[in-house]
Amino acid sequence: MRLFDGMTVENGELNISGVGVSELKAQYGTPLYVYDENMLVNQCRTFINNFKSSKFDTEVLYASKAFSCLEVLRIASREGLGVDVVSLGEIHTAYKAGYDMKRAYFHGNNKTREELQYALEVGVGTIVIDNDYEYEMINEIVRESGNTVDVLLRINTGIDAHTHEYIKTAKDDSKFGYSVYDESIYDLITDINKQSNLNFVGFHSHIGSQIFEKTSFFEAVKVVMEFTRRVQERLGLAISVLNLGGGFGVYYTQEDSPFELAEFLREYIEVVERESDNFGLDLTKVVIEPGRSLTCNAGSTLYSVGGVKKTFAGREYVFVDGGMADNPRYALYKAKYEAMLANKMNEEADTTYTVAGKCCESGDMLVMDAKLPKAEQGDLLLVSSTGAYNYSMSSNYNRLPKLPVVFVKDGTSRLVVKGETLEDLIRQDI
Repeated sequence: MRLFDGMTVENGELNISGVGVSELKAQYGTPLYVYDENMLVNQCRTFINNFKSSKFDTEVLYASKAFSCLEVLRIASREGLGVDVVSLGEIHTAYKAGYDMKRAYFHGNNKTREELQYALEVGVGTIVIDNDYEYEMINEIVRESGNTVDVLLRINTGIDAHTHEYIKTAKDDSKFGYSVYDESIYDLITDINKQSNLNFVGFHSHIGSQIFEKTSFFEAVKVVMEFTRRVQERLGLAISVLNLGGGFGVYYTQEDSPFELAEFLREYIEVVERESDNFGLDLTKVVIEPGRSLTCNAGSTLYSVGGVKKTFAGREYVFVDGGMADNPRYALYKAKYEAMLANKMNEEADTTYTVAGKCCESGDMLVMDAKLPKAEQGDLLLVSSTGAYNYSMSSNYNRLPKLPVVFVKDGTSRLVVKGETLEDLIRQDI
């Protein structure tokens, strides 16, 4: 079980940034999302300080789908990151958080008219076009508004990144983007470039998520830049901006081997600079979009143990007061996590448990085969690395209220998202 920076053990109890888990339960209850604010800020600074070039501007966008709330967006904005948004709600949250919306990039494969109109209303700076029918709608709405907006075209490189099938995004049959091998893409680019209200500046590419092989990213750079050169030569266009997406792998369990981030980012920039020179490009800006790699390891979920059960087949369960409603990733991907009994950190982890939630669903599992000390009712169980795609993918399944979110920093804690109440559950009912 890995303890991340900011996690310490005092008198057998886990502390996160100087705040004990028993104190967190006493003040906020469980289940509870807990984020180490210092770790969030440090990850932002690692990206900003290491993804930079003397040859072109660089921009780091926070892929807000990983975890979106007002406070995390305020932090990302304050630390100098732009923002990647994919829906009306994400646009609105970034706007209300005080973001300079010129630094917002609007993604998605099926943007609605309402979303596009609102994006223009609040001043979103760049819209990423996914396909030809969407382009026609974007062009119509922007023209009707009398505005001008920068646009990128999302391209599909066909690179098969080694990750889960559901989070690969650059396969030839992906729902995202336009294949660089489809000859009709040149007609589409030509048409986009003709529009007076659309400022076509370049391309966006994203090969997938939770990728550990550096070579996948480096190969994608070559494919994107080779295609960019072909476009410039065939169509006589100047391409100034490339957005290379994100997907940088993170640690969940000992099976994961993420690269050292600062070192990778410096190497990544060197590859981008070298390939840009090799292909004769004159780029003004290169963009990346980390999400999971910014927030995942900073977040944990704290639960209370309700009971322990040994089945006739011999499996031992620890039941907690949350489950797939607050973390659906095991049910979706068989995602693996590490767990600890946070009030028994000095006791020997000599029992193998399956950590299961309280939902009325056989697949409501959080951690399979967790090595823990002897568990008892009332223990505090913490699942680490839940800072991405847990809160943002949570639900009210079984009419469970969504959890509160707390940030901890240097011995203090603060509530940044209120937990839902029973009245919240029926607020929209008629």
